[in-house]
Amino acid sequence: MRETSPGPQTAAPRVTIVLPCYNEQDHVVAEVERICAAMDASGHSYELLAFDDASTDNTLVRLRAAAPRFPHLRVTAFATNGGSGTVRRIGTQRARGEIVVWTDADMSYPNERIPELVAILLKDDSIDQVVGARDQERGSHRFLRVPTKWLIRKLAERLTNTRIPDLNSGMRAFRREVALPYLRLLPPGFSCVTTITLAFLSNQHAVHYEPISYARRAGHSKFHLVRDVYRYILQVLRMVMYFNPLKVLMPPALWLLGIGVLKVVYDVVTDPVYIRNNTIMLLMTGLMIASMALLADLIVRSRGGS
Repeated sequence: MRETSPGPQTAAPRVTIVLPCYNEQDHVVAEVERICAAMDASGHSYELLAFDDASTDNTLVRLRAAAPRFPHLRVTAFATNGGSGTVRRIGTQRARGEIVVWTDADMSYPNERIPELVAILLKDDSIDQVVGARDQERGSHRFLRVPTKWLIRKLAERLTNTRIPDLNSGMRAFRREVALPYLRLLPPGFSCVTTITLAFLSNQHAVHYEPISYARRAGHSKFHLVRDVYRYILQVLRMVMYFNPLKVLMPPALWLLGIGVLKVVYDVVTDPVYIRNNTIMLLMTGLMIASMALLADLIVRSRGGS
């Protein structure tokens, strides 16, 4: 990992913007310009951490060539591709600002509105994260992504008992000290944004959703429909299991036990001296899952739920 610094470090900035870059050569400098112009106008002290995630084009070359023009820009090059989740985790760990902003370099998010997200956090101490809730889906495979993401979002809402307008928006600002305990949970891919949302919600950290526009991304999408949807679903279940396993395991356990009890009644009525094997299987399976749920809940409580 190699880093290009703009010069001697000054006092810690208030805001750190983490920008993953992978094969964005045609627009990455324009995105840096847009972010820096907005932050310069806001008056907030800031640093922009741009990570080249082992791009196979000239993204790194163009970032380094542009770095002297932007005194707040720091460019870091990864030797191997680690994924946007890895970039965001490392960027947040290295951040010197008390507020960290995540966004993308593909021109899809309105990065000129980053100061607005920061202002919401600075104005209200009760809010720990501000998520840019997109007004529409612009990605590839839209006819499949929209209903699939809706189902995943509804699953997350059900499991967290919270309304979530946008579960996997890539544009958000949060308090670094609140996020630090959860960084180790971030997966390397796109579902890292889902993870940080669920981690905050599961631990009662207030999340505010700010409506934003969403444009068609520049360049080629890195989203793979089947693989990434599978990872989203798995990550939602994993995160809720990590913080509140009873939400995932106890409902099916109770359903199986309830059906098993009804089946016992049916078996006794039809043949008082014989309980069928499938009835015993229903009851045993329900008891096993319920026991797993209680054991998992005990483990969560023993570590304080973090």
